[in-house]
Amino acid sequence: MSDHKTSSRGAGGYFRTKTVEQSIRDTEEPDHALTRSLSALDLTVFGVGVVIGTGIFVLTGAVAKEAAGPAVAISFAVAGLVCGLAALCYAEFASTVPVAGSAYTFSYASLGELPAWIIGWDLVLEMALGCAVVAVGWSGYIRSLLDNAGWNLPQALSGTSQETGFGFDLLAFLLVLALTA
Repeated sequence: MSDHKTSSRGAGGYFRTKTVEQSIRDTEEPDHALTRSLSALDLTVFGVGVVIGTGIFVLTGAVAKEAAGPAVAISFAVAGLVCGLAALCYAEFASTVPVAGSAYTFSYASLGELPAWIIGWDLVLEMALGCAVVAVGWSGYIRSLLDNAGWNLPQALSGTSQETGFGFDLLAFLLVLALTA
């Protein structure tokens, strides 16, 4: 492992970092290179998915209107400021470590292997949670369509139960299963 420098911050190499130069060399290897493989159709499908998927935020707005009051405007301003600062951080990261890899690569180069491993799994958790939330939103759309057609799913398979607060959303499960396959 001569390509890694060992940091003095931890024993056992948990905090060894990868140099920026090594990160760049790793992306130049044919086995690790990212190829451009998305077509115009792929990008169009992604765009449609994002537009439909963000419909879940309409539900959040409706609840905020009914329950939160004028504090929503303040929370949007704070969220906008935080998003702007996060964008500046990512711009700085991207200019310092000009390779693909998001927060994982940046943390590997600056904090070390263990923090990068933790951040990598946090990113997996973030994607899984985002997938689940969008699947539940789509399930609500499909359930509404089925209800309008006169086909009602049993309450136990339609999501959260009013009595127990827990339930199984069959349509969301099937959507995630189909996309995973």
